[in-house]
Amino acid sequence: MCGIIGYVGSKQATPILLKGLKALEYRGYDSSGLTVQSDRLVTVRAVGEVSELVERVQHVRTQGTAGIAHTRWATHGIPSVENAHPHADCAGGISVVHNGIIENHIELREELIARGHVFASETDSEVIAHLIEERLSDCRPLFAAVRESLARVRGTYGLVVISKEIPQTLIAARMGSPLVIGVGDGEYFIASDPSAIIEQTKDVIFLDDGELAAVTSEGVSLMSLDAQEIQKETQQLDWDIETATKEGNPHFMLKEILEQPQVIENSCRGRIDLIEGRAVLGGLKEVEDRLREIDRVVIVGCGSAYYAGLVGEYLIEDLAGIPVEVELGSEYRYRKPIITERTVVLAISQSGETADTLEAIREAKRKNALTLGIINTVGSSIARETDAGVYCHAGPEIGVASTKAFVSQLAVLSLVGVYLGQLRGSLSDRNAGATLAALYELPDQVQEILNDRNLVTQTAKKYSSIENCLYLGRSFHAPIAYEGALKLKEVSYVHAEGYSSGEMKHGPIALIDQGFPSIVLCPEDSVFEKNCSNMQELRARRGPLIGITTKGAQIDHLVDARIDIPKTIECLQPILSTIPLQLFAYEMAIARKLNPDKPRNLAKSVTVE
Repeated sequence: MCGIIGYVGSKQATPILLKGLKALEYRGYDSSGLTVQSDRLVTVRAVGEVSELVERVQHVRTQGTAGIAHTRWATHGIPSVENAHPHADCAGGISVVHNGIIENHIELREELIARGHVFASETDSEVIAHLIEERLSDCRPLFAAVRESLARVRGTYGLVVISKEIPQTLIAARMGSPLVIGVGDGEYFIASDPSAIIEQTKDVIFLDDGELAAVTSEGVSLMSLDAQEIQKETQQLDWDIETATKEGNPHFMLKEILEQPQVIENSCRGRIDLIEGRAVLGGLKEVEDRLREIDRVVIVGCGSAYYAGLVGEYLIEDLAGIPVEVELGSEYRYRKPIITERTVVLAISQSGETADTLEAIREAKRKNALTLGIINTVGSSIARETDAGVYCHAGPEIGVASTKAFVSQLAVLSLVGVYLGQLRGSLSDRNAGATLAALYELPDQVQEILNDRNLVTQTAKKYSSIENCLYLGRSFHAPIAYEGALKLKEVSYVHAEGYSSGEMKHGPIALIDQGFPSIVLCPEDSVFEKNCSNMQELRARRGPLIGITTKGAQIDHLVDARIDIPKTIECLQPILSTIPLQLFAYEMAIARKLNPDKPRNLAKSVTVE
């Protein structure tokens, strides 16, 4: 959540900072601001989208070749100019941008006020600026002042500090909130997300928790919180700028939906051996011996990643015969989870920085479990901290509502299910080959759905005035019902609930009337007849019905509208069923004149608890 960009070099900082903020706006758009260093620190802040800040900057002289900027998703304090970042100390000698939450900010604020500090905002972040100011007044160097101040802080942070007294220097620090340093030619960048700097450089240094960096136009110095020097190699991002732009589409969400045939292909490239009928997952090779001995898989995730995990539960149990549990990352470490050395804890996260999921992995490692990741972002915290894993290779996902990352997670989970089944001898060569062959065909089948999306558009327009909707599915499709409902809520603000079809009679059917439609996932599979019975019950209550089904299925007598998808093997059908639900949510948002890329109150990556 929230976005940070910093620059130091020979160029004017303001245009670089503003461009970086625009790239980061999907992480928060409640307010934004920047500070540029010249003979003094010049700070400009604005409420609302980054365009508001751009307008304000035009009326202020912001000349300088070093600066920091921030776009905010509000936690402590309402969206306002006063609560926007950057925050300054009392004397205006330093400026700070901060992502994360300072858990002991109240007691720190009270201490600082008692010592004469005057606060200008309601935020927890401002205490950092005042703590640093005190240490600078004791003649500490800026680097030491930041390090000593952070020793007083409990919570999470990714922060960057700039001082009017020390030219061409930025101090960055990380604890639980991601930061990456971009390395250019005589210039350096700091960002909370690589998308902000990919146009400038692909050479990066990822900060780990408990690390600080002093960044100047001459280079980068790294140190730990306990003052130990650190050496790190530069890595190279595998993104390009085209993947982080709309490429002529009106919204990132639509662009990323349309990319999904290529995304599935990328997720499977080099991992399907059709000749041998084997799944090839090099990222798991080093832990194969331990995987043969596991007796349980625990999948952890949040939001859409959690729903992907629920599909993964069906997939792995069906293909590999291993018991699977799926846990919300936000709840897992607050229980006393039963974990042994024969447990696999598998984290699913698009960003690889989801705070709750990361802490679940750390809890599992403390109990000596084997930890794996299904991650989209190379070099992210979860990718680095798990024992092994599989990258999704979906490319950067900018849309706040996950689409292509979710589908790539399902594709990778399918491969993991086949891989584990073959590794443990529980999946026959015939069934493994059939699953992989069907997975190989998915990109063309997804493209077929996208080519016929006009029917989804028409259906969304017809139902665009609804305020409630029920999503139903059984077996592999129950989690897809949950995910479909989430998408509709996220981008169109329609109240939607996802349920297993078998649970409908246990409460939700009381809501059904002529103004309460249901979307039923009913492909011709092993539970098709059960779903048809449920649709009969809804129809008897005069509830409008939209059916997502396979071509040729006999449901016209049951539904008011149908959207057809190609047929594949049952365990992969959820991937195809997901596509029209994403399109429906997108088209509903458009019909309701909403921006699906900037759903209210949401941010892309949840890096705070």
